Amino acid sequence: MKNLLHYIAITLILSSLLACKKKKESAEESYTCTTCASNAEALAANNASSKGIYKGIVIGSTGTVKFDISNAGSAITATLVLDGLTTILTSTVTWTANQAYLGNFSGTYLGNPISIGFSVGSTGGSPTVTNSNIPGHANAVFSVYKEGSDNLIECFEGNYSTTRPESGTFNLILSKSLKGFTGTSRPTGTTENNKFSGSLNNGQILDEQGRFMGTLNGDKISGQFKDNSGSTVTISAKRTL
Repeated sequence: MKNLLHYIAITLILSSLLACKKKKESAEESYTCTTCASNAEALAANNASSKGIYKGIVIGSTGTVKFDISNAGSAITATLVLDGLTTILTSTVTWTANQAYLGNFSGTYLGNPISIGFSVGSTGGSPTVTNSNIPGHANAVFSVYKEGSDNLIECFEGNYSTTRPESGTFNLILSKSLKGFTGTSRPTGTTENNKFSGSLNNGQILDEQGRFMGTLNGDKISGQFKDNSGSTVTISAKRTL
């Protein structure tokens, strides 16, 4: 009887541990960005205009940016989230119909004045951060895309590590409707930027050659793959915009 009770106790403990492990894994797999938009914010009337919503990622350190060029009114702002801190920037340049937009956005980050130059063509093409002045982030690199009324742009921030060994920042922009993504990685302690892009197929993140990189599960990307040198690369990123 003593042995039986001992066996039952061990079984109950193991079952409890396994249940906790499965619950933890399930919680990790089902991550959802509660502050992110579930539908496109851009209005249909702005799809072929320099007006609208533009979203992007930042490398150096890490973050996201969203430009609102009179999307639903006359306000022109930029929301920069850098290393978890949010800064609202404004531009004094007004929007003019049928013209490209070029403005300098300014604000304050950690008590210091900062500025970001932004330009976009008259029909919303080629959105570009032309320059940035952010103390402590002199080598910041931006990638920005226009959001359409039927094309939600999602931005992910994360990291990578390899068996070389090497580790660093891994950020990307994804469109489920266009079934594609583009991103930038940067090794820790460097100013080197590595661009990458690919497709989204049934929840799988594939590189330009169709090779597996990771899996999109809810608002989380994770996976392992071999790079061109044969090293194993592990990636992990969560949606933040």
